[in-house]
Amino acid sequence: MSSSSRARPPRRVLIVDDSELMRRMLRDIIDGADDFEVVAEAANGYQAIRLVHEHDPEIVTLDVHLPDLGGLETLAYIMSEAPRPVVIVSGSAEALADLSALEWGAVEVVMKPAIGAAHERDELRRALLPALRAAGLARAGHLAGQLAGPGRSPARTRPPREAREVTCAVALAASTGGPRALAELIPQLPGDLPAAVLVVQHMPPLFTHSLARRLDELSVLPVQEAKHGDVVRTGHVYLAPGGRHLRLERQDADIVLTLTDGDPVWGVRPAADLLFTSVAQHFGPRSVGVVLTGMGRDGAEGLRVIREVGGRTAVQDEAGAVIASMPRAAAPHADAVVPLEALASFIAEQAAAQAARDG
Repeated sequence: MSSSSRARPPRRVLIVDDSELMRRMLRDIIDGADDFEVVAEAANGYQAIRLVHEHDPEIVTLDVHLPDLGGLETLAYIMSEAPRPVVIVSGSAEALADLSALEWGAVEVVMKPAIGAAHERDELRRALLPALRAAGLARAGHLAGQLAGPGRSPARTRPPREAREVTCAVALAASTGGPRALAELIPQLPGDLPAAVLVVQHMPPLFTHSLARRLDELSVLPVQEAKHGDVVRTGHVYLAPGGRHLRLERQDADIVLTLTDGDPVWGVRPAADLLFTSVAQHFGPRSVGVVLTGMGRDGAEGLRVIREVGGRTAVQDEAGAVIASMPRAAAPHADAVVPLEALASFIAEQAAAQAARDG
């Protein structure tokens, strides 16, 4: 049998959950998939730590609320001592809205269905297996650390600025690993950036508001979750809400944000391809598109459209991405492949060039 036809062994998964019923459901779903197998189960954080060392699982599913040692403390230990992809599986809306798990390096989050709800097992399977497959592609070396980044102060002085009509737009796309990449990139954008910034991050609805608030704390530029009908302004950052597509439309002299509940594209909503295409339609060559870390190919077609209309395009370099699928798919349409730490300079330079051309 050739190496290309030889199947990869199933990825080994450790389940950590204090509910025996939920552990059984997770095991049935995971073992029912050909590409995963459960190697152990833990009912609390201390058991999880021991089993990580005993079984060396490739992926861990982790509840946030655990007896004895809590879920976040367990995650912090794993990422500091034995880093590997962790998928948060929680039934707590409050816990899922908290970015602490992502700050410590969790790569995906899955909401547990209500116990006893109709089709609860199918609902959990539809969310869990894609999250595990994304986690299986993550690079452990890029997971550990906090969202704010080492040594970064959350207190940033924001000078008052005039709300100016927008003539240039920057569109960013990110998925797995994106929250930390955005937390590195957005705070490095200058306060006088002559462009609006529009972001699609593949996240559940509960997270995007928290992420926007966190990025706003870190950044000179004001960051907000996009609201339907808001006028797009220069020097502002708009994050697409989880579960809704973000596009632009012109109303008289203004360009405004529009949110829709259309079908997912590439299995995701919001979809970067829709945002990027909308940016290209309204800003033409005054568009800048950037695709960051993530699984899948969302953003590749949109980057092609931005380049086709004369805008500037870039992708994050694969070496620095938690998952390189999205930047790899978009790379044929990129003017530049740029390390994450240099992307803010790339964006600022392109926006400044557009402003200079406009006089």
